[in-house]
Amino acid sequence: MAPSPLFSDAYQPREIAKRVTSMGVTKANADALTLLVLGVLAGAFIALGGLFYTVVVTDSSLGFGVTRLLGGMAFSLGLVLVVVGGAELFTGNNLLAMAWASGQISTRAMLRNWGLVYVGNVVGALGTALLVVWADSGSLGGGAVGETARSIAVAKAELGLLSAFARGVLCNVLVCLAVWLAMGGHSVTDKILAIALPVAAFVALGFEHSIANWFFLPLGMALDAQGSITLTGAAANLLVVSLGNIVGGSLLVAGVYWLAYLRPSPRARGNDKPPTSSPPRN
Repeated sequence: MAPSPLFSDAYQPREIAKRVTSMGVTKANADALTLLVLGVLAGAFIALGGLFYTVVVTDSSLGFGVTRLLGGMAFSLGLVLVVVGGAELFTGNNLLAMAWASGQISTRAMLRNWGLVYVGNVVGALGTALLVVWADSGSLGGGAVGETARSIAVAKAELGLLSAFARGVLCNVLVCLAVWLAMGGHSVTDKILAIALPVAAFVALGFEHSIANWFFLPLGMALDAQGSITLTGAAANLLVVSLGNIVGGSLLVAGVYWLAYLRPSPRARGNDKPPTSSPPRN
């Protein structure tokens, strides 16, 4: 009798690489409406995680590190909803580069997926930000939550371009590793545990997630009565962080794992050569 998946060992890294590649082919071939709808969901999910983070870190007296850790665990709600609930997230979909490198999807198909999903994510994040403003969530804690949201946005808009790019790279290394680890699990519990720590780490370390910033920056601007957040600073952050996310996810995770597990081996390439003839027998 086969063991229950609940008690089975996690998939091994080579198996995960094959599963991620197969997933990439499926995502690349999905129809546009499906990608857009699931992209909107993912943007909303990440935004809800961002709002949860904002509330948790507001007025915390636990110290910098512990507060950031708890905030990061709260933020992981967003990726848990994406992975377990089923949605399309631009940063996680940078793993499609594995299917592309294996020659199973075209450049056009990969870029089509990224573009449609990114647009859906932005719509979901902006829509959630608007609902949060209408709900007056910034008034929580006597207005302290709103001030926290504004200060988060100010810090992001004032971040230097090189720092924003580097933080975007590092962020999506951890996000794509979270998705990678979740692909190794069998149960919902496996997936949640796999996601929580990498996401908590990137948040605690102050790295930059492009889709989350499509929530944090517009929300902060809506609450910024002082006018201290410039549109130029916000736009620059979103552009540079998005580019950094692509590099971190597609090159440093998908690319490295493709080289480790999926590249054609020298032996396989050697099999394409015609066999040498054996010397004649006497």
